[in-house]
Amino acid sequence: MTTSEATPGRQWPSAPRSIAFMVASFPLRLVQFVLIVVLGAVGVATTVIWVGIPLLLCATSLTRGFGDLERRWVRSTLRVELPEVERLPTEGPWLRRWFTRLTDPTTWRDLGYLMLAFPIGVVEFAVGLVGIVLLPIAIWVTPGIGYLHGRLAVALLGPPKAKRLEARASRLQASRARGVDAAEAERRRIERDLHDGAQQRLLSVAMNLGRAKTKVDSDPEALRALIAEAHSDAKLAVSELRDLARGIYPAVLADRGLDAALSAQAAKSPIHVDVEVDVDPRPPAAVETTAYFIVGETLANVAKHSGATAAAVKVWRAEDTVVVEVTDNGRGGAQMRPGGGLAGLADRAATIDGVISVVSPPGGPTVIRADLPCSW
Repeated sequence: MTTSEATPGRQWPSAPRSIAFMVASFPLRLVQFVLIVVLGAVGVATTVIWVGIPLLLCATSLTRGFGDLERRWVRSTLRVELPEVERLPTEGPWLRRWFTRLTDPTTWRDLGYLMLAFPIGVVEFAVGLVGIVLLPIAIWVTPGIGYLHGRLAVALLGPPKAKRLEARASRLQASRARGVDAAEAERRRIERDLHDGAQQRLLSVAMNLGRAKTKVDSDPEALRALIAEAHSDAKLAVSELRDLARGIYPAVLADRGLDAALSAQAAKSPIHVDVEVDVDPRPPAAVETTAYFIVGETLANVAKHSGATAAAVKVWRAEDTVVVEVTDNGRGGAQMRPGGGLAGLADRAATIDGVISVVSPPGGPTVIRADLPCSW
């Protein structure tokens, strides 16, 4: 699986993952809570006789270790993107190292999460057990609880808000740079298509009409042939200009929206493509355009390289994000390589701070997903 950088905590986990997380987390939460509370309470009570210092040192180390364990657990089960945290560097004698760890804001954020996780985990454990028995709860309730837990993990186990905003600014700067490169490549493509296509056709029309002028009185048969050739070239030029304009911004997308535009793309595909679109309210034009071209380029790649006989396009709205997912039953093995077609899709998505993820095991199926934010 090759995945571009994603926005932390945005995707909803599946019901099975959420239930597994809720049930399996409870014993871990219980052990963490008991150890930290007991060591912390006894350590504070016995500090005056120095016995508490090693206990508090142990409690601090366990808090940090459990915090790191929770980050890995949340990443692997709920599939939440949790950036790595930065801890204060520890050096010098053991007492100074402990004091540094004790005053590190990340340690206290870990402690806050662990103290909240136990009472929340009791509720989640109960809901997880009920969800195993009652299917509606498993389908509709547990993914939402898993999502909310993921947001809590991002808030407390991830970097502070200022760090997250700084990382987002850096990501936006990088995506804008990629967007500029993609726009420049698109401009060069349009110039090349104009030069090699419509411009040459129109030049041929002008030359044939010029030759025809010399044949008006002397050679009517040659005149008719030249006019017919000029007429044919003019029609080809109009067709090429129409295709070029459609490649810049298709009229059907502006007039009728994504559903009609993607259905028109699917109808032109040499393989069977199912289309399902639900994006109400209608997203901004930039998001629609990006989704349209991502689907178009993906379907073209599927038809050329995957060996697939069928594909499916699903587009839906999740809060302030439009999700585009293209699945095919081809041979799989697709990877995002620098300069490749999938990297081009990622560059196009990056122009609006979107991200592309690819899941394509050998033997298929291949799933290409784009998460396109509707607000910046």
